[in-house]
Formats: sequence, structure tokens, C-alpha cells
Amino acid sequence: MMITKKINVAIAGLGFGAEFIPIYQRHPNANMYAICQRTRSRLDEVGDAFGVEVRYTNYDELLRDPKIDAVHINSPIPNHAEQTLKALRAGKHVACTVPMATSVEECAEIVRTVKETGKKYMMMETVVYAREFLFVKDLYEKGELGKVQFLKASHQQDMDGWPDYWPGLPPMHYATHCVGPVAALLKLEAAYVSCFGSGTIREELARIHNSPFAVESAHIKFKDSDLSAYVYRSLFDTARQYRESFEVYGSKKSFEWPLIEGEDPIIHTAKKPEHEIPERVKTPDFAHLLPKEIQSFTTRGVYDAEDSTHLSFTQGAGHGGSHPHLVHEFLSALIEDRDPFPNAWQSANWTSVGILSHESALKGGELIPVPDFKV
Repeated sequence: MMITKKINVAIAGLGFGAEFIPIYQRHPNANMYAICQRTRSRLDEVGDAFGVEVRYTNYDELLRDPKIDAVHINSPIPNHAEQTLKALRAGKHVACTVPMATSVEECAEIVRTVKETGKKYMMMETVVYAREFLFVKDLYEKGELGKVQFLKASHQQDMDGWPDYWPGLPPMHYATHCVGPVAALLKLEAAYVSCFGSGTIREELARIHNSPFAVESAHIKFKDSDLSAYVYRSLFDTARQYRESFEVYGSKKSFEWPLIEGEDPIIHTAKKPEHEIPERVKTPDFAHLLPKEIQSFTTRGVYDAEDSTHLSFTQGAGHGGSHPHLVHEFLSALIEDRDPFPNAWQSANWTSVGILSHESALKGGELIPVPDFKV
């Protein structure tokens, strides 16, 4: 029997966040109840465009609204932890765009607060719901990869010209797009990291965060597993087309990301004649996993006009159709009273890998343990 319960959702932050409004509006278990944006003109522009009547310019006022069940936070990175903690303590469930926080201590505080309040938390990591990841996950669950032997991911992006807190940001401080998939496939927990910095960015950028590195590359060792993963990031002064790659090497088959955006990924199959081992494959869409009302959002953004789509969505090739999957997982977890994936401790683990990797790079690659956020 289909559950018809509706969750009253509020979205805070309407840049990238506006992408989610019509998905919630069409999801059978959501009531797109309220929106929040500091700038009144932008708030009204979005509210009028999507017909959302309840509007707030003040986040604290929004949290005092007793009708709101859950808050989806899409504010700038430095605000994530503070706004998450406020929402949890106000009795709201939280979905928050990446990363969870900007320090390991903040991650730990969010995990503790989730336990104390009994509310649900989900970090809305796009990559682990992108069609490419879902394709590899499907291969793994069917046994087609065989024994997974190694995982690898990258996130390279030119952030010149981005506003506010982006200039000079240490590459690994925004690492969940590459840490997420290598941890998520087998639901692994990072135990410790070692990271090296390479190259230098312009002095005026390096001064901002005292972070000189153009590229940071980290190895992650997973707890209670024979597996490790390799991830690398660049944000400035490194020539590369936008790329969020994910690769997995198995005993039977391996999956490799294309080098150039728009090309098909490659499956390598063991024990074939050498020239037959690699094969380009089309990644199928996984809209069939979703309620029919939101299936169309896996193949397009919410805006028809190309110039109004948020840059992160354009550069990320639509985030692999992940947005409706993220919404559905969050709402389903609330309806079913279970932890979403990734839950609070998993989100803390993934986020802390990046933060501690940068710390390791500053210390010349020193091994640094990742706290156990489950205790």
C-alpha cells in the first residue's frame, strides 16, 4: 500500500537550491512549503516563478515556523554547520548540500546533535546518486565486477571568478564529490589518510587560506577492509576541463571514466583477447527507481533557459541526474523512519577525509586517522 504522508519542506538558499523546488512540488510525499533567501528581490522572484507562498528573508524566523518538518540547506559552505545545528535543535530534519561542515569538530557536533534530537540528517552528495555511480553500483550488486580491488576518483574544476569564500580554497576542503563515491560503493568507512600537495597557486590566492597547493592527492585506507582509494583535486592554476571522475577496478570487470566530457565511459573485461578488453558503454538512466512524478528530472534541469541554470549544474553535466534521487532518498527516509544515505556519521566521515587530507598535505603526507563518528 502506497504511503501518502506529506512532509512540509523548506528550502534555504535559492541559487543552486532553486533547482530542487519543482522536484519537491511534484514528489508524492512532499509539500514544498517555504523558501528562504536573504535578498528579498530574489526571494520573490523565485517564489513567484514557482508559486511558493511562504517566504522568509530570515533563517531563524523560518525555523520558528511549527509547520516545517524538514529544511533543505543550500547556503554557502561556511554556513552549513551553523544552519544545520540550528535546524536540528529547532526540531527539523535536515538535508544539506556538500560539504557537511568546514571542520572535524563541527562534523562531530552535528553527529552528536542528530543523536540527541532524534532528527534525520542527510548530506546531499550528488555523485553517489548520479547515473554513472548507479550504473557501477548495479554492476557490483549483480556480481559483474567480481572482487573490487581498488577505487579512484577525481574532482578538477577551475574556480577562478567564483565569489566569496572560493578564492584560494584548499582543494581537499571540498572533496566529497570524489571521496563520496569511493566510500559509498561498498559502504566503507575511511580509517586514515595520507595526502600530498603538488605545485603552487598564485600568491594572492595562496595567502587567503595559507594554502599554496595547486593539486592535492590523497590515499584513503578503509576500516575493516583490504581496500584503499586514491582521490585528487584541483581548483586553481591547473589546466583541466571540469571533471568529476569515478573509477573502480574489479577482478572480472573495471569501470573507467572518460577523459573528455561527453565521451562514453569504458568497461574493461578480464581474460578477453587484449584488443577486446576495453569497450565503450552507454550509461543508462535510472529514472525507473523513482516515483513517476519526478522521473523526468533525471535528464534535465528545472530551468528551460540555459543562461538561468546555476553554474555548478552546467559544469557538472547536470550532476548526473542525481537531484530527484537525492530528494526521493531524503523523503523516503523520513516516511520510513530510517537513516538516509549518507547519514550523519557517514557524511562526517566523507567530509573529514577532505579536511584531514589537507592537514596531511601541510605535514608532508603524514598519516592522519579519521575519527570514529559512530561512537
